[in-house]
Amino acid sequence: MITRRNFLATLPAAAVSRALAQSARQQFVYFGTDTSKGIAKGIYRSTFDTTTGTLTPPVLAAETAVPSFLAIASARNGLRFLYAVNELSGTDGTVTSYAFDPATGALRQLNQVSSAGAGPCYIAVDPTAHSAFVADYAGHSLASYRIRSNGQLTDPVSRFNCSAPFPCEPHGPNPDRQEMSHFHCATLSPDSRFLIVNDLGADTISVYAVDTHTAALKPHQTLKVKPGSGPRHVAFHPLHPWVYSINELDCTITRFRWSESGNLTDLKSTISTLDASFHGQNTAAEVVISPDGRFLYASNRGEDTLVVFTISPTDGSLKLVQRISCGGHAPRHFTLDPSGRWLINGNQNSATVTVYRRDSSSGHLTGPTQTVALDSPQFILFA
Repeated sequence: MITRRNFLATLPAAAVSRALAQSARQQFVYFGTDTSKGIAKGIYRSTFDTTTGTLTPPVLAAETAVPSFLAIASARNGLRFLYAVNELSGTDGTVTSYAFDPATGALRQLNQVSSAGAGPCYIAVDPTAHSAFVADYAGHSLASYRIRSNGQLTDPVSRFNCSAPFPCEPHGPNPDRQEMSHFHCATLSPDSRFLIVNDLGADTISVYAVDTHTAALKPHQTLKVKPGSGPRHVAFHPLHPWVYSINELDCTITRFRWSESGNLTDLKSTISTLDASFHGQNTAAEVVISPDGRFLYASNRGEDTLVVFTISPTDGSLKLVQRISCGGHAPRHFTLDPSGRWLINGNQNSATVTVYRRDSSSGHLTGPTQTVALDSPQFILFA
């Protein structure tokens, strides 16, 4: 098989230089999809040109059930690995590991293990590629794993749910969405010593201490937040000790202070993701901070918008600067490309992926500059 690496070896020096420049522009993008609808088949792959902001049509990279969240590990022993949760709700979900070929983008399944609960919806991998952490939405559980040198996951090292080793907090006041705990994220702190877990059902944000050698977890702090808010995901500021939680049910973003000792302090600073004139049904979805820490981006499913806020460099407060259509319906997940010049958004209910140009000075988005067809996109990952 001819790979990009094999091909480069046959070229003269000048051609190799041009090919490497083109390679730097071309980034593989992976999409997790909802296969329960019977159309999407698993994980899809595109190539993204960071100069032109153009996506190639997605092709199936790995057939697998409901890969709702993806993570990629940094190089270890010269190898890279991709991980996907399989969000199966009727029974325990699974976590699948793949070998990732950086030359071709091909995925080769390595192993599959239990997620230790139903409906896994989030996976994080530590920067050293030695540990992974999974949150289960339907199973209200959390599990940690060691990553073997060959990329395979071990069985769970630590597992927490609402029956052992301690009960969860009482559920929130929303009877339709908060009938029980729903763990919705497992986000590592910047130093990987702590794991942040948002419980949408119980209106709590918990911190777990991480043993970086064994991947074992230990409860460290649980913080009650506004009843009915439904905390979903968090984002750490890259330069300051601030953490932002996007709250799915009341469509707000709350700001916290983070300490090196692994404690969150609620700064009682909350801002709505919605326009004051919007009165329909909406759930907030994703939150992303630009690499320079100047802008925060959020998405609304219902209002169907992407929202841009400036971040004050003095106190971390947010100020709305733009609200723009997502170019479809239900923007469940979006991400910035490695260059920071583009935002890629997945519209789950309209079977489209939309591309936006991003102004790094103003934070503003322009677009969609491209719309690509893909059934039920749930997650977007640059590799």
